[in-house]
Amino acid sequence: MADESADQREAYEQAVSSLMKDEEDEIEEAFDPDAENDDEDDLLAEEDGEEEEETDQESLLERIDDDEMVLKMIYPLINKGKDNDDELRQQEVLDYLEQIKWDEERLDDVIVMLERAGIEVIDEDDIEKEMRERDRNKKAEAFNDAMIVDDPVRMYLKEIGKVELLTADEEKELAARMEAGDWEAKQHLIEANLRLVVSIAKRYTGRGMHFLDLIQEGNLGLIKAVDKFDYTKGFKFSTYATWWIRQAITRAIADQARTIRIPVHMVETINKLIRIQRQLVQELGREPEVEEIAAEMDLTPEKIREIMKISQEPVSLEKPIGEEEDSHLGDFIPDEDAPSPADQAASTLLKEELTKVLSGLTPREEKVLRLRFGLDDGRTRTLEEVGLEFDVTRERIRQIEAKALRKMRGPNMSARLREYLE
Repeated sequence: MADESADQREAYEQAVSSLMKDEEDEIEEAFDPDAENDDEDDLLAEEDGEEEEETDQESLLERIDDDEMVLKMIYPLINKGKDNDDELRQQEVLDYLEQIKWDEERLDDVIVMLERAGIEVIDEDDIEKEMRERDRNKKAEAFNDAMIVDDPVRMYLKEIGKVELLTADEEKELAARMEAGDWEAKQHLIEANLRLVVSIAKRYTGRGMHFLDLIQEGNLGLIKAVDKFDYTKGFKFSTYATWWIRQAITRAIADQARTIRIPVHMVETINKLIRIQRQLVQELGREPEVEEIAAEMDLTPEKIREIMKISQEPVSLEKPIGEEEDSHLGDFIPDEDAPSPADQAASTLLKEELTKVLSGLTPREEKVLRLRFGLDDGRTRTLEEVGLEFDVTRERIRQIEAKALRKMRGPNMSARLREYLE
């Protein structure tokens, strides 16, 4: 930090000073590795007065082994936790990190910093406590019956319910064995946390993916979390794994849930637009105008209209219509390329009349014209192809074709076809 500018240094010190305000003793204890000497520090503080306060701030800066950016980015989280009895809900932390586009590879830094600041991250749904109670009472079936799902899901939940949840010490032991190359320890750590995936996946149902698919994608995120988990940091595995599980599920929804795939960044923009729309509806008491949404999102109205157009889901032509649902949407959409009934009738009459005219030619002439113009199958043939059919030269086929057309141009035959050309 020696090469920082004076302004950056001053701003950093102000942030730390604000962090220590009203909670100075608690934060100092959380960051101080020599917590046993607090009584001695208090005596020194009484003797030194204001000079000791400045020394404490400088000492705090030296003790923080993370860079300045980490503290500045998570300062709102620390401040919020201090205002909430040193507690933060897990969902609050994850939502904030997602909002500031935090680098997922540095999730460890945030968790460590929060723990040093004395902030306890608690599970919103008390997932582990609930699951342990169900295991002790052997009521895994009750958990299954509480969910209206298909039989394959019930079977899956019954199987994963047989694996007991792990304590913090057991997690550390398995992680240490896994680091030493024990594959069975890794497998055990994964299987013991499969119910965590199910609990998170339930929140994302109804977004275009089957529940089992959501679980599968979440399991992939769980495996990634196991590979990256560092037990030496001291935090719970479930807190760390939740981030990876949620990320895997949300990205899978963005990639697979729609008939027409939308890029992940655009999905995030669409979700933000929907949130702002709902917020404005509550504030205004009506549907917001495009211009109002654009002002809230700091975008142009044209961009908002484009996002709304992209967010539309394709509508099935088989969608039932009416109260009795005996009709489909496709029944009411005209086919602009389809011929009109009058044109279809005229085409049928022309085909019948042409067949009568061709019957006035010799069989050979009739077949040559049918092949050349594709009257039977719609595929026209070249002179050479027709010549191979009759085993004659191209010139001979050309002569037969010309003779047949001259006959058809005669007054008797042409009069029957002329009215269809008008």
